[in-house]
Amino acid sequence: MPHSSTCPERRPRFLGQDWVWWLPFVVVLLDIALEIVVRGQEPVSFLLTGVPPLTAATRGPRGTALSTVVCLGLEMLMASLRPGHFGEQHHAALYVATALIGAASTALAAERESTTRHLIRANSVAEAMQRTLLRPVPRRVGPLRAAASYTAGEGGMLVGGDLYDLCRTPFGVRVIIGDVRGKGIGAVQTVASVLAGFRVSAYDVPSLSTLAERLELSIARNSPVGEDGDPELFVTALLLEFPSSGGEVRIVDRGHPPPAVIGPRGARRLVTEPALPLGLGGMCPGRPAKTTVHLFEPGEVLLVYTDGVSETRDASGAFYPVVERLARRFGPGAAPDPESVVAFVREDTERWSAGAPGTDADDRAVLALAPDGPS
Repeated sequence: MPHSSTCPERRPRFLGQDWVWWLPFVVVLLDIALEIVVRGQEPVSFLLTGVPPLTAATRGPRGTALSTVVCLGLEMLMASLRPGHFGEQHHAALYVATALIGAASTALAAERESTTRHLIRANSVAEAMQRTLLRPVPRRVGPLRAAASYTAGEGGMLVGGDLYDLCRTPFGVRVIIGDVRGKGIGAVQTVASVLAGFRVSAYDVPSLSTLAERLELSIARNSPVGEDGDPELFVTALLLEFPSSGGEVRIVDRGHPPPAVIGPRGARRLVTEPALPLGLGGMCPGRPAKTTVHLFEPGEVLLVYTDGVSETRDASGAFYPVVERLARRFGPGAAPDPESVVAFVREDTERWSAGAPGTDADDRAVLALAPDGPS
């Protein structure tokens, strides 16, 4: 799962790159050139008052203060070249204005650097949280090969309301993928409670349906409730179990988009028996049905995803047709691997949504699994 870098990249500055960085030099050179052209007949040093703010946009307080001193020196030099102008009232006002603008620009540059350091630290914490909640998926878990991708819907965010995890247990490899209703810190807290419950109970609970009940309990006890919580909180989820004997996959569907299978027989959607999402199970007592599919053959890839994928819209408002796009890319006879399936879905949804109305996209989580023989 790709992660954003948390450190600003230091790279050389070249002409044509980051043109704002060069503006202070351009203004200074322009002012000197004009002074040479007019030969002191007209005062042109007033242009230098704009240099400190331009410097503050790309440099720190020391560089901004230095540019202020340089501009004051040039203004005084240009004034002294014209006899009697150095101490004139409008020149003195220009010196004061440049000094005041320079002082304000230096303070702004210091504030900008402080804000940048704070954002870098916040981004580091968010990335650490993401690595804790959505741990990088190993390429192999027991007899399965795996690949995953996660994209937060809100620009600039690393953590959202989608979740997934998988682990090898005494009952086989168990997988969860889910989508928390809503966004923000409340959704992240619910993601943490569901994943914590899964990582503890998946090793101890023999029944996949009972595991879903444990996750219901984890949501009830650990997710935000009350006046500050969401009274309609729920999590759509798929729980999957790949027994060590192989040859099948067991699925408990809690209101989540069903899996898709891609392989030599083309792409198709699995039929599951959906139940109410996690958090709403009390409205319909009784354990949800478990679907057992005898299909997992060599050359097949099972794909699970959140509704941020299937509900991605194009410019005309049409939803992303997951199975149809997979069938077009991986036709009959294909033997894709999990990495290629995940990469295709991630890139194809980006292409599909290009030019769509400018609304916040939903989080997108994709997880692909394929058999790889005994461990």
